[in-house]
Amino acid sequence: MLLLNILLVSAFYGEIINGIGYYFVFLQNFYEGQPDFFTESWSLSIEEYAYIIGPFLLFVLISFSKRIPKHWLYLFVTLLIILSVTLFRYHFHVNNIISSGQEWSNQLRKVVVYRVDSIYYGFIAAYVFMYLKSVWERYKTPLFYLASVVFTGLHAIIFIFSVTPENASLFFNVFYLPIISITLLLFFPLATSSENRTFLKTQITKISILSYAIYLVNYSIVLLSIQYFVDVSQVAFVFKILILLAYFVLTYLLSYLLFVYFEKPMTNLRDNKFFMQRKD
Repeated sequence: MLLLNILLVSAFYGEIINGIGYYFVFLQNFYEGQPDFFTESWSLSIEEYAYIIGPFLLFVLISFSKRIPKHWLYLFVTLLIILSVTLFRYHFHVNNIISSGQEWSNQLRKVVVYRVDSIYYGFIAAYVFMYLKSVWERYKTPLFYLASVVFTGLHAIIFIFSVTPENASLFFNVFYLPIISITLLLFFPLATSSENRTFLKTQITKISILSYAIYLVNYSIVLLSIQYFVDVSQVAFVFKILILLAYFVLTYLLSYLLFVYFEKPMTNLRDNKFFMQRKD
């Protein structure tokens, strides 16, 4: 997908983005905002480094602390990373003045060193699911309602009182994003319950299979290509509806092809017994 984005920009505008090499190793937004190119990739970098940093630290600790149970080391590494990233965000808050929501999003929300903790809240949820499953099951309904109240109430307050990164910088820089991560996780116990086999959940699961491919193609590949050829603001309302339909159809079609002919074969290859560790 990165190569396809490079080809499209080269074909449309006759240029190659400065610093393109960083994209190949997910460093384009490691400590600062990335260029305005393949903008979806900001979250991919966060995911990749979350899956590198934590396991690496855990490997080192296990190597030197063989007497401590591995699951305690896992929890320690997870909490250490969350604390460290929180301090990084506070350092950002102290040393930067945010003038707009767009600047906040680009310079903090989409930067690896300030956001990698979002993945590690999921690591904590995995720990609870593995070692405290009775708690996970017992409180799934109260946690769902708590998450609903906190998530909805927080954004109602932000909307009603016009709370922004400019007038509440400490809240947005340090606390807002972790709160969102935690509240979303509190939905998981009920949403993933084996008892919750609803039609809606089944359909969501089917859509989620294509969601990664949809994420990669919908904006930089489909939407920006359409905007290159058509000035949507200058066409009649009926044509806007047709363009919108074309956008959805192209996004789904390309996502389906990407999943069927690349993503699924690659995951099948990953799971092939040739690549799996043999068990005695």
